[in-house]
Amino acid sequence: MDRRSFTKLALSGLAFSFLADSAGRAALTGVPQPSAPLPPPPTPHPVTPLAKQPYANLLDRAKAAMDQHSHMFALRDRVALADFDAPSRELRFHIVDLVGGHSSSYLVAHGRGSDPAHSGWLQTFSNEPNSLASSAGAYKTGEIYEGQHGRAMRLTGLDPQNNNAEMRAIVVHGADYVSEDHIATWGKIGRSEGCFAVARHMLPQLLGLLGPGRMVYANKLRSAEA
Repeated sequence: MDRRSFTKLALSGLAFSFLADSAGRAALTGVPQPSAPLPPPPTPHPVTPLAKQPYANLLDRAKAAMDQHSHMFALRDRVALADFDAPSRELRFHIVDLVGGHSSSYLVAHGRGSDPAHSGWLQTFSNEPNSLASSAGAYKTGEIYEGQHGRAMRLTGLDPQNNNAEMRAIVVHGADYVSEDHIATWGKIGRSEGCFAVARHMLPQLLGLLGPGRMVYANKLRSAEA
């Protein structure tokens, strides 16, 4: 066999090997490969019925107040509860979805005049000007505006025990003294001058859920002077 014939045969063998190897790889890619196992579906967390929540009695009071002031509320899908039976270190400001049956909870401060010794517990309510105290009762949320505390929401007091709210400039606003860090250091959050002060980083979410025209209801059902 001369060199030219040998070269032709060698090239032909290489080409055949290349084609066979390519065909083999193509065949392998056509074979379905076992897929990775799917993660298990998340375990649903049961929603505690509103009637079994710690604030259930307060919610009943709020619903009664909403019926009493029904002409004031076109929006009755959500209500906010300030449960001043709880200490300030706990999430005691609850926005309750009355349609879906769930809620979200936040820290909220009470007024200095309601807790002069700064115990972390609301002791008394007051509606008096310059009392620096929290007031009990039903409020209607109003305009969202920019004020001395930044973004805030105005409130109108609807009951005799909180009807000075506008004159006293009682609003919902954010405050640095309402935070988990403050609780870690002091065991409680700071006090407001009667406003519903909440954590700054939670204020946009809270205002978005409330919006103008809904009810905020504040009370302490155990041994409070309203």
